[in-house]
Amino acid sequence: MKALRRIWEHFEEGFIVFLLAAMTLVTFVYVILNNFYSLFYWLADHWPAASVPLFAVGDQIMGMAQAMTWSTALTKALFGWLIFFGLAYGVRTAGHIGVDALVKLARRSVQRYIGILACLCCLAYAGLLAVASFEWIETLMNAGIGAEDLGHFGVMQWHIGLIVPLGFALVLIRFAEILLRILLNRQTGLGLADEAADALKLAEHEEDKP
Repeated sequence: MKALRRIWEHFEEGFIVFLLAAMTLVTFVYVILNNFYSLFYWLADHWPAASVPLFAVGDQIMGMAQAMTWSTALTKALFGWLIFFGLAYGVRTAGHIGVDALVKLARRSVQRYIGILACLCCLAYAGLLAVASFEWIETLMNAGIGAEDLGHFGVMQWHIGLIVPLGFALVLIRFAEILLRILLNRQTGLGLADEAADALKLAEHEEDKP
C-alpha cells in the first residue's frame, strides 16, 4: 500500500523525467547523425586509400539522418504530453501562480470557505475541459487520421491528443485532493505558490550572505 501511495505521489515526476529523457535522446541522436556523416566524407577526401568504405559509411549515416524526419514530430508530441503532466504536477506541488492570494487576504475564519469556492471553480473548469476534450478525441478516433510523420509507425492523431483529457482528468483529481484536505481542515487555500513571500525569503537570504 505504501509503495502504491509513493508511486501516486510521484506519478507526474516519473512521466516528466521519462518524457524529458526521450526528447533529449531523440534530439541528440538526430543532431549527431546530421553532423557525423561529414566526418567520414572529410576522412575519405584526406585518405584516398580508404575512400570507398569511408564514403559508404558516410552515405549510410546520412541516409539514417534523412530517415529521421519523424524526430521533430515525435519531439512535439512528447512536449505536448510534458505540458499536461506539468499542469498536474504544478497543482500537486504548489508550483502554479499564486491565484489563492484572495484567500490569504481574508480573515482566518473566512479563508476556508473562499478556498472551497475557489477549488470548486477549478474543479468545474478542469472537469468541463476533460469532458470536452474527450469528445474531441472520440471524433479523432472515428476519423482514423494518422499523425504527421508518425502515421507509418501506426501512431494516430488521437494517440497524441489523448493526453488532453487525461491531463485535465489528472488535474481534476489533484484539485479534488486539495478540496478534501480543505474539508478536513488540513489547509485553507489552494496551497498554490506565493510569489511575494518567495521573493521576500530570497531577498532575506541574499542579505544574509557575507
